[in-house]
Amino acid sequence: MNRFTKLLTVAMLFVATSIIAQDFQGIATYKSHRKVDIKLDSSQMNSDMHKRMMNMMKKQFEKTYLLTFNKEESVFKEDEQLEAPQPQGMVVVMNVTGGSDVLYKNTKEKRYTNQNESFSKLFLIKDKLEDLKWELGSETKNIGNYTCYKATLKREVEVRESGVSINGDKDLDQEAEPKMEEITITAWYTPQIPVSTGPRNYHGLPGLILEVTDGTETLMCSKVVLNSEKTIEIKEPKKGQKITQEKYDAIMEKKMKEMRERMRDNRRSRDGNSFEIRIGN
Repeated sequence: MNRFTKLLTVAMLFVATSIIAQDFQGIATYKSHRKVDIKLDSSQMNSDMHKRMMNMMKKQFEKTYLLTFNKEESVFKEDEQLEAPQPQGMVVVMNVTGGSDVLYKNTKEKRYTNQNESFSKLFLIKDKLEDLKWELGSETKNIGNYTCYKATLKREVEVRESGVSINGDKDLDQEAEPKMEEITITAWYTPQIPVSTGPRNYHGLPGLILEVTDGTETLMCSKVVLNSEKTIEIKEPKKGQKITQEKYDAIMEKKMKEMRERMRDNRRSRDGNSFEIRIGN
């Protein structure tokens, strides 16, 4: 093989590799699991009722999500399925962060768009991706057919006490003072899938994140389909009121406070066996 032929071969391999990288795409399926620890006053609820409630809450948090991705973009959303009905007389109020209807991320441009419907209004939250300060470790484990490496991240979060209020429990009617707590987020990523993204707002690692735990919730990848024959379309959502994350959070805090006040007023003005469950972050 002469020098010209060698150079031509190298050039063709380079072009082929570039095309593969540009066309690299996949769909990852994730299952969510959340620890639910509700404080129970034995004078208000028997053990059987508590057990049924805990099972119901566990199912509420067991959801399936799809992450569609290429080298630079991704869309994360819940897999469409029917919501489980709630028993009559039960009102569940969950203050959970991180949820979204459609979350688009562009790791090259370091930005995201979150299309989120809250309180019957469609928002389009557009902001910069957070620069996550991951600490890379050497520990490994296998998830499916992929070798994954451990990475951790420390973060300050606001937490609230969890509890059950039956027929207007006085203690839970009072607004709890928020407190801050440092948690460790643990992620497992695989360099075998060379994309710097993952579920929810997690990103910034040298490989696809297949599992992440934030202390209360775990998202575990159960299936990955790479480079299928069908071209995957990744569309950034466009509909909704454009707003920053900071302004959206302020609106949600105000709405949640108003809703809690209305629920307390309604409880005081009626009789009946209703109770409220509050779950912190």
